[in-house]
Amino acid sequence: MEISKSEIVSVSNSSPAQPGKSEPVAPVEELRGAEILVKVLQAENVKYVWGYPGGAVLHIYDAVFKQSSFKHVLVRHEQAAVHAADGYARATGDVGVALVTSGPGATNAVTGIATAYMDSIPMVIISGQVPTHAIGMDAFQECDTVGITRPVVKHNFLVKDARDLVLTLKKAFHIARSGRPGPVVVDIPKDVSFKKVPYHGYPETIEMRSYNPVRKGHGGQIRKALQLLLAAKRPYIYTGGGVLLSNASSELRQFVDMLGYPCTNTLMGLGAYPATDRKFLGMLGMHGTVEANNAMQNCDVLIAIGARFDDRVIGNPKHFSQNERKIIHIDVDPSSISKRVRVDIPIVGDAKEVLSEMIAMIKESSIKPDADALAAWWNTIEEWRSSQCLKYDPGQNGVIKPQYVVETLWNMTKDSDVYITSDVGQHQMWAAQYYHFDEPRRWINSGGLGTMGVGLPYAMGIKLAKPDSEVFCITGDGSVQMCIQELSTCLQYNTPIKILALNNRFLGMVRQWQELEYEGRYSQTYMNALPDFVKLAEAYGHVGLLVERAEDVEPALREARRLKDRTVFLDIRTDPTENVFPMVQAGKGITEMLLSMEHI
Repeated sequence: MEISKSEIVSVSNSSPAQPGKSEPVAPVEELRGAEILVKVLQAENVKYVWGYPGGAVLHIYDAVFKQSSFKHVLVRHEQAAVHAADGYARATGDVGVALVTSGPGATNAVTGIATAYMDSIPMVIISGQVPTHAIGMDAFQECDTVGITRPVVKHNFLVKDARDLVLTLKKAFHIARSGRPGPVVVDIPKDVSFKKVPYHGYPETIEMRSYNPVRKGHGGQIRKALQLLLAAKRPYIYTGGGVLLSNASSELRQFVDMLGYPCTNTLMGLGAYPATDRKFLGMLGMHGTVEANNAMQNCDVLIAIGARFDDRVIGNPKHFSQNERKIIHIDVDPSSISKRVRVDIPIVGDAKEVLSEMIAMIKESSIKPDADALAAWWNTIEEWRSSQCLKYDPGQNGVIKPQYVVETLWNMTKDSDVYITSDVGQHQMWAAQYYHFDEPRRWINSGGLGTMGVGLPYAMGIKLAKPDSEVFCITGDGSVQMCIQELSTCLQYNTPIKILALNNRFLGMVRQWQELEYEGRYSQTYMNALPDFVKLAEAYGHVGLLVERAEDVEPALREARRLKDRTVFLDIRTDPTENVFPMVQAGKGITEMLLSMEHI
C-alpha cells in the first residue's frame, strides 16, 4: 500500500472562523522536529514508549528527556522494545509505540515488526536515520529501513522535511489503528529531528483518498448470509483474532447464544468466546480438539469471522475441500477473503459492525434455526467430545507433566484478574489447550510469525499497562533465552511478572517433529548447557524457584503469587519426553489427527 502526500483530502483541527469577525493571529511557534514528534505523541495520548537510544535519535531522546507526559522504557535490545510495545497494544487495543536508532537499531527491530504485522497489531515504530545528505552514501549506521521493512509493515514513511512530520505521523497512527490494524514505520533522519520549523498544531482528523477501509458490511450480503445460516442443519461458527482486534467479543457472545450454534476460536482468537461455555468446542487446527476439527470438516454452513483459514487451521486445503459446505466469510480486509479457501458469501466489514447488524436482523426475523437438526448436530458433536482428546498421562514418581502445570495455574487463577503470555513451542500449545480463557485480550502470544522470545517482553509491556493485574509468562528453556536480558528492564521499571519456564532441556516442538518425522534423530535440539535459571534470576535482582516434583508445583505457584511486588522465575523441570496432542501432521487433513504416541 503506497500512500503519497497528494492523497491527503483534508485535515481538520479547529472550527472555521466566524464570518465578519477578525480573530487575532497568534504567532506561529517554531519547534525542532524532535519536539514536534513529542507533541504528536502527547496528542495521541501515548503513555509508554519502549526504546533504545543511539546517534541518529539523540535529538529525539533529548526532547523526550524534557517532557513528562509519557514514560520512556529503556529495554536491553531493540527487538524487545517492539515486542513490549506489541504486548501493550494486544492487551489494551491502543497503538503501541517503539523508538529505535538507525542501522542495527532498525534491523534489530525487524523481528518485532514482522511479528506484529503477521498478527495485525496496531503499532507505530519510530526509527532514526542518518542525515538526509548522507542517505545512500554508506554512512555510519545507515541502512535502508524503508526498503528492509516494506514487506512486514502495513505502511512506512521516510520523512525528508521536518515540515512533513505532523502530517506523516497523523497518517501513521491513523493507518496503524484503522481497518485491518498493523505496524507503521516512520524513519526520521537526524537533521530532520533537529531542524526548526513552524508548528501549527496537530490535526484532529485526517482523510486519505486511496485509504478508506470499509467498516459497515453490505446489507444485502448480510441478509443472504443470515438466511443461509438460519437454514443450516449442521452450522458452525469459526472465529479468529479479528474479533478481538475489533473488540467484538460481546457481540460474538450474544450472536452465539442467540443461535445456540457450536463455536470455535483459533489460537489468536482464544477468549473471544468463553472457553468454559458448553457451546465452545475448543481451539481448532493442528493442535485443536477432535470435536472442533471434526465440526469444521463436517458442518454444512460455516461462518468465519475475523479469521483467515490459516494453514495451521485447515490443514491440507484439498482435504478441507472434500466435504461440501457453504462458507460465509466476514473480514475487514478484502484481500483475506477467498485467499486460501473459496467462499460463497463474502462480507467485507468490521466484525463488530457486521455482528451487530446480524444480531438486529435475527431479532427481527421470524425464521428460527431447525431445532431438531441442531439437536442431532449437537449429539454428533458430543460423541466426538466424549473422546476426551486432551486427557494425558499424569505420570509417576513425581514427574512433572507440563499440562499439569498449566491446569494448576488455571485452577488457581481462573477467578482472578490475569493475563497470560507465552513464547512459541510446545509450552504455547499446552497453554492454549489447558488454560481456559473466558475473557478477551487475556491470551497474548505470537501466532502468525511464531516468534520465540516474545513472552518476557510481552509480559513486561502488559504489566506496565495493567499494573493491578497478575501477569504470567509461560515459556520454555529455549524461548526464554532469546530475550532474557529483559529481566534487567523488569527490575529497573518494577514490572513484577511471574515466569513459568517449562524446562524440558529440549527445543521441545522441534524435538517432537524429529521424533515423529525423522526417526528420533534429535539434531541440535538438546539443550545440554543450560544456565542455572534460579541463580540467573537472582543475578538480575529477582526471585528464582526450582521446581522438580509434581507435588511442589502448586506450593511454588502460591509462593510466586504471594510475592506480589517481585518478579519470580520458576524453573519447572518437566518431562522431556512429553509431546503435544492432538496433532495434525504436515500435509494431512484436520480430521487426520494423532491423539497419542499409540496412534503412530
